Amino acid sequence: MRDHEETAERAERLQRLLFGGVYGTVLASALAAALDHDGGPEAPGYDAVWVLLAALASAAAHGYAHTIARQTAERTGVTASTVRSVLAEWPLLGAVLPTVAALLGAYAGWWDEGAAIDVALALNTLALFGWGYWAARVAGRGRGAACRVGGVDMLLGLFIIGANVLSK
Repeated sequence: MRDHEETAERAERLQRLLFGGVYGTVLASALAAALDHDGGPEAPGYDAVWVLLAALASAAAHGYAHTIARQTAERTGVTASTVRSVLAEWPLLGAVLPTVAALLGAYAGWWDEGAAIDVALALNTLALFGWGYWAARVAGRGRGAACRVGGVDMLLGLFIIGANVLSK
């Protein structure tokens, strides 16, 4: 029975890692694409902090909602498990770091904010392929099937890039 519990815990951790990675990458891409100062001055430092704070809020909300849903089903009270559940959302935060880093590079003067957003969207699109590929491989699928899953995940990034191009 103990082995079954450990396997279930490992599966749940992996599921959260994959969910957080994909969700965080899509969130970071959508936030980066939405950055527009309507002809005003660029503010890549502010934008980097904004993306990070939005990801923190999303991670906290998801962790809290996950705990509340589980506790409602089990009819238990809110406890320290809520804090653990929120902290378990770290993959979502990790997934936004490339976008934050690209924006901080613009803040440091390495490139302009538009280039930082382009870099972030390209990296995030490649990351989405990687998340999909990895998830499929973990699920026992072959390389070809994993590439197809990665390609479908990558379409999310390409959709955001396309929407970004069309909106500007």
